[in-house]
Amino acid sequence: MWEVRKKKGDFELIIGLTSFLGAGKTSVGDYLVQKKGFVFYSLSDVIREEITKKGQEITREKLQLTGNDLRRKFGNNILARRVLEKIGHSKKKNHYVVDSIRNPAEVEALRKNKGFALWFIDAPIELRFERVRQRQREKDPITFNDFKASEDKELKSKDSANQQLLKCREMTDAVIINDSSVEELYKKIDKLLEGL
Repeated sequence: MWEVRKKKGDFELIIGLTSFLGAGKTSVGDYLVQKKGFVFYSLSDVIREEITKKGQEITREKLQLTGNDLRRKFGNNILARRVLEKIGHSKKKNHYVVDSIRNPAEVEALRKNKGFALWFIDAPIELRFERVRQRQREKDPITFNDFKASEDKELKSKDSANQQLLKCREMTDAVIINDSSVEELYKKIDKLLEGL
């Protein structure tokens, strides 16, 4: 299993993942879990739990609306705080990957951990659309225009409780361009890990 070179203080490493739709953050998270021994959490899973409690169908639109509603009610960093609470309940030191970061307040909450690094995963829009079209989950958009419209909702908003992917991208510690093979993606991840 991969080990972090510890600096002063013994802390857990938390790698946060954010990306545009279909860029490959799930592939990055899977690699960190399966090959590097990280423990996985997703801010979207916090939202899914809320939707499931209400007995509602999980769709991409419902995830966006519910996430925004939770931020308005409990603060823009509520999803990150709930995940950090779960991490805090862990009885042993681990390294974590936190997926689906979409609001700057979530980044700020996670960055309070000295071992936090935010990675932004990107790829050309046409490639991202093709990946989303092939995976078809949670009623992903099926036309390119729908895809762009869905993505535009996530990029920026005047409402600070909404998704703010462009602001999150500005806060990243590293950008991974995922426009080639899976093997190339893994090499890029390994190189970033070596620098931690």
